[in-house]
Amino acid sequence: MYKKWFNILFVGLLFLLLIGVRYFEELFYDPLQAYFEYDYLHNSLAEFNKGKLFFNIFIRYTINSIISILIIWVAFRKKSYVSFSIYFYSIAFVFLLFTFWLVLLTRFENYYLFGFYIRRFLIHPIFILLLLPAFYYQLKHTKAK
Repeated sequence: MYKKWFNILFVGLLFLLLIGVRYFEELFYDPLQAYFEYDYLHNSLAEFNKGKLFFNIFIRYTINSIISILIIWVAFRKKSYVSFSIYFYSIAFVFLLFTFWLVLLTRFENYYLFGFYIRRFLIHPIFILLLLPAFYYQLKHTKAK
């Protein structure tokens, strides 16, 4: 009984950490934030440090991924779910970062919304919203058999 409540509180704390990463987003270098909020309507993309941007995207994605994988571990306590999540997050990062880099080469001229959403997947923990229900469904489906 106490273990269940501890797990629920711990998952809640981990979600608060994800919110904290979002709240303190100004700690990460992201010159595209202002561009996507206002400038895309009036100005072209200004010059910025691409290496620093990709490094900060990597750090933010890694922090969000680690917290998300911890949520999956605490919620289900299954190594197979954690292993799958690690592979999923790794492959998704490589694919999304490469796609973002290609769109960035065009300076978002014809792909503004595509670049905007690829960036969102990289800097926000959206995948946890897909993986948690999927693992829960799989757990319930395998128990029913």
